[in-house]
Amino acid sequence: MLKIKEKIAYGLGDTASNIIFQTVMMFLLIYYTDVVGLSPALVGTLFLVVRIFDAITDPLMGAMADRTNTKWGQFRPYLLWLAVPFGLISVLAFSTFDLSDNGKIIYAFATYSLLMIVYTAINIPYSALGGVLTADPKERVSVQSYRFVFGMLGGLIVAAGTMPLVEWFGEGDKALGYQYTMIAMSTLGVILFLLCFAGTKERVSPPKDQSSTFKENFAHLWQNDQWRILCIAGLFLLSGQVLRGTLAVYYVKYYLGQAELITLFMTLGMIGSILGAGLSQILAKRVCKIKAYIALQSIAAFICIISYFVGKDQITMAFSLFFLWNFFLQMATPLLWAKMADTIDYGHWKTGIRITGMIYSAVVFFIKLGVAIGGALAGWSLAYYGYQADVEQTELTQQGILLSFTIFPALGSILVAWVMRWYTLDDKKVDQIHKTLQQRAL
Repeated sequence: MLKIKEKIAYGLGDTASNIIFQTVMMFLLIYYTDVVGLSPALVGTLFLVVRIFDAITDPLMGAMADRTNTKWGQFRPYLLWLAVPFGLISVLAFSTFDLSDNGKIIYAFATYSLLMIVYTAINIPYSALGGVLTADPKERVSVQSYRFVFGMLGGLIVAAGTMPLVEWFGEGDKALGYQYTMIAMSTLGVILFLLCFAGTKERVSPPKDQSSTFKENFAHLWQNDQWRILCIAGLFLLSGQVLRGTLAVYYVKYYLGQAELITLFMTLGMIGSILGAGLSQILAKRVCKIKAYIALQSIAAFICIISYFVGKDQITMAFSLFFLWNFFLQMATPLLWAKMADTIDYGHWKTGIRITGMIYSAVVFFIKLGVAIGGALAGWSLAYYGYQADVEQTELTQQGILLSFTIFPALGSILVAWVMRWYTLDDKKVDQIHKTLQQRAL
């Protein structure tokens, strides 16, 4: 059994990752449209193109990590090597310069591309690290629960701190405020990545005689039918989640008409996420992980649908439903990532080859594809419904924001629940696979 101290150290890595990921998801679109002055349609296209390119690099990064062999292990070294570059590029992505309109577009594409590449290079090994801290299937849920509680703490820092820090640092200059805020956030992220590196240890290794080419690894990967189901689920999940998360600021500012409550709205959502992720392990001990996951996605979809019928003057109801949506959605998240570790064991059992980095990176490929689609849909929907930055929106635009914030994300969760009906690695089967692998290792 892992010590709590190590689980916390691992979780701090996701705090660091989420300081950037949540900032991008919550504030990058509005930063590009309302500070830099880019059109929402252009930003939507930027999100799609860059994130699809970034997703393609995920399997390559996973294969590279699987072939890494240092005194620190396969995956931990990347936290040490890339923490500082990740922090520096994050600051550049939220920095503006006196450029022409075309220059701003080129700079946005270049810095956002670099940010996504370095995010891949550090986050894929970090995610894979969670699968090699322990071989105990039950402990894996615990590890992922700690991970996402601390990950959502990073989101809470972003939700509660970003706008106040922008105003405090910028003193009316939003561009300067965002830059200084990211310097502070990135510095914290670097420190947390280094603490994660120092406080964890890899314990599960591939067979000593394992030898396979990159092409063979892809063939083994494709034989893993349970991996394919998680990939499809991840695609639908993140498409809806990112669409809703990206438009949350617009929903509060332009539909509810409560710009001064943006920070409170986002903070309550993150508190809900933390509580949900924290209770995930308790749920997994009492209910089948597959049934629990399907039920939680169905509840999240139901909450989104109810939110569509909340009026502009029903502020308390809007805030409460956003809290509950985050609570139930993030209660499911550790279960999904624990399933990824289970599919690694399943693939090892089925093919005789253990490809931890490849499987994590391949699932993350589809997750990032979902992030790309969700981010693009957010920008495109704003453009389609006639959004104009920092002005009172038309009734059509407000209704478009409402529809895109509620009904479309609900469809994502409904599709996830439907796809997961074909996932078969329940607790009993995972235990059988684990025992077989232990016998083979003797």
